[in-house]
Amino acid sequence: MDDYVPLALAGLREHAARVLVVVNGKLTDQGRAALEPVSDEILVRDNAGFDIWAHKAALDHVGDGLAEFDEVLLTNDTWFGPVRPYGPVFERMGERAVHFWGMTDHAREEPNPFTGKGVLPYHLQSFWIAVRREMFLSEQWASYWRELPAMPSYFDAVLKHEAVFTEHFTDRGYTADVAYPSAGTGFKDASLFAAEELIDAGCPVLRRRPFGEWPPFLDRHSVIGRWTLEKAARHGYPVATALQNLARNVPPRDLNANAGLFDVLPDVAGAYDAANPFRIVVAAHIFYEEMTGEMLDLADTLPGAYDLVVTTPTSEKAEAIRGLLAGRATRGSTDVRVVTNDGRDQSAFLIGCRDILLDDRYDLVVKLHSKKTPQDGFNVGRHFKEQQFDNLLASPGYTSNLLALFQKEAGLGLVYPPMIHIGYPSMGRGWWSNKPGFEKLAEELGIRVPLDDISPLAPYGSMYIARPEALRPLVQREWRYEDFGGAEAYRDGGLAHILERMPTYAAAELGYHTRTAATTEYVSISHTAFEFNFDELSATTPGYSYEQIRFIRRAGYVGHGRARDFLRMYLRLNHPGAEGRILGAFEAQRTLGRWARRLRHPRSTIADALARRRR
Repeated sequence: MDDYVPLALAGLREHAARVLVVVNGKLTDQGRAALEPVSDEILVRDNAGFDIWAHKAALDHVGDGLAEFDEVLLTNDTWFGPVRPYGPVFERMGERAVHFWGMTDHAREEPNPFTGKGVLPYHLQSFWIAVRREMFLSEQWASYWRELPAMPSYFDAVLKHEAVFTEHFTDRGYTADVAYPSAGTGFKDASLFAAEELIDAGCPVLRRRPFGEWPPFLDRHSVIGRWTLEKAARHGYPVATALQNLARNVPPRDLNANAGLFDVLPDVAGAYDAANPFRIVVAAHIFYEEMTGEMLDLADTLPGAYDLVVTTPTSEKAEAIRGLLAGRATRGSTDVRVVTNDGRDQSAFLIGCRDILLDDRYDLVVKLHSKKTPQDGFNVGRHFKEQQFDNLLASPGYTSNLLALFQKEAGLGLVYPPMIHIGYPSMGRGWWSNKPGFEKLAEELGIRVPLDDISPLAPYGSMYIARPEALRPLVQREWRYEDFGGAEAYRDGGLAHILERMPTYAAAELGYHTRTAATTEYVSISHTAFEFNFDELSATTPGYSYEQIRFIRRAGYVGHGRARDFLRMYLRLNHPGAEGRILGAFEAQRTLGRWARRLRHPRSTIADALARRRR
């Protein structure tokens, strides 16, 4: 039971004579202990029919006792609150002579976006509907719930209840109203597209949906979740409770984009509170012992003391590293450990450093390893190393600002550099061949966080700063070096590469969220390269980004450079009936291209001339 639920109920209980909580599925002892102080009764049922059939079960359970009340509020757990006080809304709506009312509404939409045809009627959104005596004591009300259809899917819940409930009862003479209407906001669904404006207007609830939607769709509508969370925080809502729930229930890369969990940090120290320092251990796997000094320089950007644990694969390397350590001042204890190199830095961390990750000696662990990547060439290897090192421990000021993120957010589990894309075709391929093995291992470890579709949110390069307790799902398992399969198994699909992608999901299972971070210098390099590449890619297909993505996914594989096949697929998907006419124009355009090549004139010049002739 995530903290946001009892928080929301605690505020509601001040205004309710009775609170009945319906749990779809199973209720743990922890969940019951969280719910009992903020409810009068808890009803546990099978997870069937979504919140709609849970409401039916609640109404059936109360039965004739419903007549004791003036108003029944049907709500669910798809929102955070109270962001603003509940009281003013209840008072304002209590003065209105209506039979039922909602917190927000959805405008009429044609065609229906769920079916592609017909009409989605105007309706009150079902996450919050309050109903008064004349309506809930009527036969129309009883028959509605008595005849409620089965709802095996989410779309059934929308199309068979939410979209029809309002019209069903207004057609029978009952009057409805809405506390915060979409009309006037310019949006069909203000709760999704205008959440900040609703908060400013006094709306006490913030829906979870804006943070779980497909990021390219939110990008199309300029929905900036980071600003929404900041707005809620300014009104006193503990955003950590929202992030706890979102981390466990939204694919991490989606959440990183939707909530803006990427920070560009300056080199000048700012928010870090040196009076409340962290107990820090640096876990450094050093294969290239000549990089020891460079890695210690990175660690020395940490504010205050830290302990150092070095893992290395041979006794000879260990002696060399100890000699280098002896020649410089350290800020805490040092420990050099010889480990088996099967699994490289992954096994060195999870096996060689397991003891320090499982006890409570440290608040933060900094995971580093020596990195050269010689197999990818000098430029690529240099960039990858600097991308990792600089965006994690660039300077004393930068590093203290990064640690300040952990001071500010108790629910922050990990921070690491953003996904590398310069020098590597990682965008769109971040899973590579690791996803099947990842899914299997996640199930074994009890990690049920939704997986990202295209690329995982992961510390590519495997360097990060984390709270040790956020890594417990990984560390509690007693790994063995033989699990990693030897040096030849260090490849995509092998355990080491699977584990590289797992820390964020392990942390999210426990309710910890992840942030990515970078220096201003790196962002100036990364963003310009990314912007140019994205501009080139976007030029290949018209429309907004989300339309381009959907089109390409729906089109599927159409051959190697076969433009006619691609166009035919596009027409079948988007312009049925126009295929022959437009394909004829396509052939004409191909003919223009042949003419232009033969005559050595730009295609547009010939096309313009023909157009003028037609006019």
